[in-house]
Amino acid sequence: MATTFANKKPADTAAAAPSGPLPITQDAPRRRRRPVVVGAGLALAAVGALVAVWQVDEAGNRVPVIALAHDVKAGETVQKSDLVVAQVAPDAALAPVPVSRSGDIVGKTAAADLPQGTLVTDASVNEGTPIAKGRDTVGILAKPGQLPAQRLHPGDEVVLVHTPQDDAEASKSTTQEAPDSISAVVVGLSSQDANGAVVVDVAVAGTDSPSLATWTARGAVTVVLKAAS
Repeated sequence: MATTFANKKPADTAAAAPSGPLPITQDAPRRRRRPVVVGAGLALAAVGALVAVWQVDEAGNRVPVIALAHDVKAGETVQKSDLVVAQVAPDAALAPVPVSRSGDIVGKTAAADLPQGTLVTDASVNEGTPIAKGRDTVGILAKPGQLPAQRLHPGDEVVLVHTPQDDAEASKSTTQEAPDSISAVVVGLSSQDANGAVVVDVAVAGTDSPSLATWTARGAVTVVLKAAS
């Protein structure tokens, strides 16, 4: 016997998908901003603004002062060409000389070695005429024992005593009542070398420079610092 099945539709058959484009809506979900993040952003923006204002203010407060365009040795006369303008923020601890007072610096002598870029102060120079003006400058290679342990400075008054090393000169000097000596003024000093020797530039009268140069070549001179008057 033949069995006949009737065509039946499942009860849970899904509804047909809608045909045509989906409608566009303006009601999209929005992300909610956290108050903490917003506050942090505003704080950072405020700090950045304050820093910018401070930098502009500092730049506006810079003043023109005098600096060294190149090295100037102790005792040398400061020339106009030695000076250059530098822009710095005011600082009472530095006390640099303003550009308006450059005339007070030109023509004076350096109180110490002034490296390039150094800000010039009133203490950087000495009053009066150059130390070596009208005198000859002679360099003395002084080894330990030929100069005081106290460091010399430009402008110091010294006595250069002839101290011969060989027997012939020594015997000749013993017949004299006092050793030969020359008055001088220190112009500048070098740094110590590996053996502790220092080159001392001294200003002496033109009549004394030949004798001093001879003593120096023989290493027969001792530098004596005169007592302060």
